Amino acid sequence: MKNIHDSNEPPDFSLVLGGPLFQLLMRLQLITPSLGLLKKRIIYITLFAWLPLLLLSLIEGKAWGNSGVSFLYDMENQARFLVALPLLIGAELLVHRQLRLLVGQFIDRDIITEKTLPNFNELITSAMKLRNSMIIELILLLLAFVGGHYLWSTVSIMETIASSAGSWYAGADSAGTHLSLAGYWYVFVSRPLFQFIAYRWYFRIFIWARFLWKCSRLDLNLIPIHPDRACGLGFLTMSSLLFAPLIMAHGALFAGIIANSIFFTGTKLTDFILLILGVVLFVLLIVLGPLVVFSPALMRAKRTGLRDYGILASEYVCEFDLKWVRGGFSDDGRLLGSGDIQSLADLSNSFQVVRDIRSFPFDKDSVIQVIFFVLIPMLPLVLTMIPLEELIRKFFDAIF
Repeated sequence: MKNIHDSNEPPDFSLVLGGPLFQLLMRLQLITPSLGLLKKRIIYITLFAWLPLLLLSLIEGKAWGNSGVSFLYDMENQARFLVALPLLIGAELLVHRQLRLLVGQFIDRDIITEKTLPNFNELITSAMKLRNSMIIELILLLLAFVGGHYLWSTVSIMETIASSAGSWYAGADSAGTHLSLAGYWYVFVSRPLFQFIAYRWYFRIFIWARFLWKCSRLDLNLIPIHPDRACGLGFLTMSSLLFAPLIMAHGALFAGIIANSIFFTGTKLTDFILLILGVVLFVLLIVLGPLVVFSPALMRAKRTGLRDYGILASEYVCEFDLKWVRGGFSDDGRLLGSGDIQSLADLSNSFQVVRDIRSFPFDKDSVIQVIFFVLIPMLPLVLTMIPLEELIRKFFDAIF
């Protein structure tokens, strides 16, 4: 089929390169049009969220060693601001660079033909317009900075106070519950900032899912005998690698939450099996869930392929039977090694490929990759199940 590219450039598709916050970061010289200055951006935003908490906790004597949960011992918020936040920011560059190439595969593999290309380009334009929406980003900002701390931070404060002798960001006395100086920065700046960045990622996932859903409704050129067992859509399995930093950010955040409960309330890692399972299912939903929209198209292609290649196979085997069996060919016919027997084998292999078409454009390896990226930040928690003395003894036994 004729190449429908006017150039070798991938489509101008990016979930990251645009929006009001992007323009603000451009003015602050924290980002370039090609998403440069990544290290500077990570350092500045992370320090803006985390450093005031440390300084204010030091001033109030709550950085470490107080009777409640001190700042440096708060694993949840160390993981939130020093691990998850940098991962969320760093994920932008990987997603921007690789997702454009991924979308370009629709064209490179002739899944989008010349006839369908104008509609495909309209979908890209629509997605980029939604990405740049100032109204949506303003709603996310208001949700994080105006309503978010009432829905999450206040609940977290009350749980912390109820389960311990207070924390570095809140305490209780006869007058009631009150925030510390660090608590005010945490509740009204740091945590809403983190929530806003996380909300933007969920919005980007929505844009990606919407784009894929609309693509699945186009007249796609799906080839049933494509060896990827997904009619040519197998390249979408790369999603699990593209969003790896985003996946790990979720794992790190919940690892911190679980660590706090283990260290300060005496729970065990096994008490959080359902929570960990819920996190895994949630991440699978947001990363691989959008790909499920292609399932109806794949099933239609499979049914069509089974019918068409079934008819072709019947015609061929009838001719084969007539020629080599009912035609009564002599030994001089040399059936073994002939082109006919090789063609019969090739046709059988092609028909088996059609039968093996997957219901979804991803395989079990993609699912395993997502689970791995979620759980890897939680692996250190396994050490909490081993007594320190036993852990030290095994360490020295392994060395000496």
